Amino acid sequence: MKQGTGTKKTSPKKKTGLHAHGIRGILSSAASPFPYLVPAFAPVSFPAPEYLFFSPGLLQLDLNIFREPAIKALIKEQSEDLYRLIKKVHFDGKYYRVKCVHSGGWEHCWDLAVRIQFFGKLQGLAFEPKKIVSRKDKKIIYRSLILVNPHELWDEELVERLWNLQERIEFLIAKILFHECIHVLIFLGETLPSGFGQTDIFLEFRKMLEFANSEKLCPESCNVQSRLRNLADLSPDFPESSEEKLDKVPVLYEFLIHEKYSIKKTDQAFGLSWSNRKVSRNYAKMAALKMGSYPESRKKDWEKEIFRLHRDLKELYDRIDDNQGSERVRD
Repeated sequence: MKQGTGTKKTSPKKKTGLHAHGIRGILSSAASPFPYLVPAFAPVSFPAPEYLFFSPGLLQLDLNIFREPAIKALIKEQSEDLYRLIKKVHFDGKYYRVKCVHSGGWEHCWDLAVRIQFFGKLQGLAFEPKKIVSRKDKKIIYRSLILVNPHELWDEELVERLWNLQERIEFLIAKILFHECIHVLIFLGETLPSGFGQTDIFLEFRKMLEFANSEKLCPESCNVQSRLRNLADLSPDFPESSEEKLDKVPVLYEFLIHEKYSIKKTDQAFGLSWSNRKVSRNYAKMAALKMGSYPESRKKDWEKEIFRLHRDLKELYDRIDDNQGSERVRD
């Protein structure tokens, strides 16, 4: 496959040199129109200024101690699809061509860049792909950027599991990158011409989404979507009869299912699990923030609605897990 602009190693200074004000600009652009490509493990709210501050101790750590082949090997053990996505990508922030297909007289290509750096308390970011169209060459190029932030190196559970610092940082990078690549791979499956991006991961996600949208999952799914509509009603960003408000509810509902799939898949692969209670709490607030702003006078109503969304979302996630468990028994 054709690669990007080069493979030169990035210096430690460049890897850790992104300032907080620069991150704020990146976060605002990443948070906007595309619901799937968002921080993988944002602990609380997004975007929140407290997650943009640097830890001085982390900045003194040389990230060059990680071995790129070791990280790719960890991912390959868990998913051939994700390994193929990053196989020829170097973690230097430069774009590499990962896939090209021809359909309807057009060439569709996908470029991916991965950068490892400390930038606060968000574990990972997968940015909205940039679409470049050349009618002259009849070519469409999608460019995706993934940032991986292994700041939780001293998490107690992780330290007990891996005492060696090099192995620990490689494991953590692999886990975060695995999750972020799921976002990219699913978007690739939804974007490329039919049949060209349908990996096992994409098909698994579509199956979960189909169940999440089925009548079998009501009242749980209906309750979650009702909470999302209530949050939209609290936001002054939408006129009273806005179609945009109605359109955003199913988009955010799909985002919540997308995150459920991605986190569960990552947990199964790497064994550091998040409970449905924790996932629903974090992503209920993230969904509320993505829905829009709220007036200060209605802050208490907004917080109550987030709590209700958290509760209903946990029940939804539990039902999804129960369904997958019963399917495995039948198989």
